[in-house]
Amino acid sequence: MNIKSILVPTDFSGCSGSALKFALFLTEKFKAEVIVLHVINRSHIASILRISSSSHEEIKKQIWAKHEEELNHFLAQNAKGKKIKSIICEGIPFQEIAKKAKELAVDLIVMGGYGRMGQEDLERIFFGSTAEKVIRLLPCPVLCVPESI
Repeated sequence: MNIKSILVPTDFSGCSGSALKFALFLTEKFKAEVIVLHVINRSHIASILRISSSSHEEIKKQIWAKHEEELNHFLAQNAKGKKIKSIICEGIPFQEIAKKAKELAVDLIVMGGYGRMGQEDLERIFFGSTAEKVIRLLPCPVLCVPESI
């Protein structure tokens, strides 16, 4: 198997950090490019916009800036100076992960088995995790990594 590119979706959780570290470990063997993807969940933006009195554009700018800052912090903590391509987009996480994986023609996805806990817990119980949905949508291998590797 020849792995040239690895996509690592992140929600900045400990599980995502472990997934990135594992992907970086794999690059030593395969000399693959690592691409970190963060999806700003569209439903979270919609919730904030409903309760905010500020302009939609200003709120979205602030949200994007916060997520860019978090991504930079995440990479600084977990990538330790390695050269990594990063992408931020907005949408429904599992759909955007699948879309980007196809667009970029990645050979492997390495992701956390579960992400940040919160209001999505009930949704996860009824509809499955983001990782499960990605596995169902994509033909490429998806490796789910626990936080404690």
